[in-house]
Amino acid sequence: MTVSVRVLVLNPGSSTLKATVLEPPDRSALATVEVERGDDASRGRDSGGRAVEGALAAIRGHGIDVAAIGAVGYRVVHGASQFREPVVIDDSVVERIEALGTLAPLHNAVAAATIRAGRAAVPAATHVACFDTAFHASLPEDAVRYAVPARWVAERGVRRYGFHGLSVQWATRRVAELLDRPPHELGIVVAHLGSGCSVTAVDGGRSVDTSMGMTPLEGLVMGTRAGSLDPGIILMLLRDRSMTAAELAEDLDHRSGLLGLSERSADVRELLAAEADGDDAARLALAVFVRRAAAGIGAAATALPRVDVIVFTGGIGEHSSEIRRRIVGRLSPLGVDGLRDAEPATAEWVLEARSGPAIAVVRAREDVVVAEAAAALAGRGATMSPL
Repeated sequence: MTVSVRVLVLNPGSSTLKATVLEPPDRSALATVEVERGDDASRGRDSGGRAVEGALAAIRGHGIDVAAIGAVGYRVVHGASQFREPVVIDDSVVERIEALGTLAPLHNAVAAATIRAGRAAVPAATHVACFDTAFHASLPEDAVRYAVPARWVAERGVRRYGFHGLSVQWATRRVAELLDRPPHELGIVVAHLGSGCSVTAVDGGRSVDTSMGMTPLEGLVMGTRAGSLDPGIILMLLRDRSMTAAELAEDLDHRSGLLGLSERSADVRELLAAEADGDDAARLALAVFVRRAAAGIGAAATALPRVDVIVFTGGIGEHSSEIRRRIVGRLSPLGVDGLRDAEPATAEWVLEARSGPAIAVVRAREDVVVAEAAAALAGRGATMSPL
């Protein structure tokens, strides 16, 4: 008899800790809570304990017995080449995750602190780390390599990894369900647009190209991150001693993107309202964001034999119909004829075009992917649904 495993999923973000309880293969959350960690958990003093304690208290408030949780799954942003699939956590795994913080300073240290707190709070459970980079382990070599000296690769491991993999994995599976077609038959472009943004090309269920690189700084314009820029700018600022490396990191991680362009907010909702009030900086910020997102979708399309569907997910991708409309309006070279039909009044939908790729919105459910992996590794009968 198959025994279900109750799984607590902890998703540590830069300002919140999201916690969900599920029993795979059921996708319905038994409880979902979100705990504020301040404006930037990566710069806070909380070791992770207070956030985890707050999440567990809220879960108990839903009538859930924490002692009955069989597995705890964690979303971890960067696994580099060390972690190419979910892994049961021990002390060594936590140390290696923390060491990779140099590649994802906004994320991995917070994840490691959350894991330590979670292991202490729920000691009897199996604890499992799931990595955003793992889905992109299928990237071909010409998508992985930068055009830099080979010694950079050999000596420093300079290469592209890609991120948002858990979100892309779910979006791939879910849009296939909405289209009633198997994932291996589809060419999919997934645009994950939120505080972090990326575009991924998925061919037959496998990642073949993605906009983020060795770190989560590359690619599209994001909430507070710059995305791709001319490396000569960095060299100039370092060469003339205008800024230190630490100051550059601070600006590129925390003061760029929509916030840097608008000089007021990284929140698309606030910027749309400001634009409507005549704020030129807000208008420019949104125009740059839309241009880069559309360009990223176009670039991803070139990695596919065909594009069957373009999927929007993430906070902005799911909830901002205006940003979707503007991005799709720039995709006519891909055969997309705009969003001429009214969008369905549902959280998830697919609009199949008269010609060209369909357009879809999928709710981000990294928690389902993490829960299935954690349940499978807990070894109590639940299995991870394949793509």
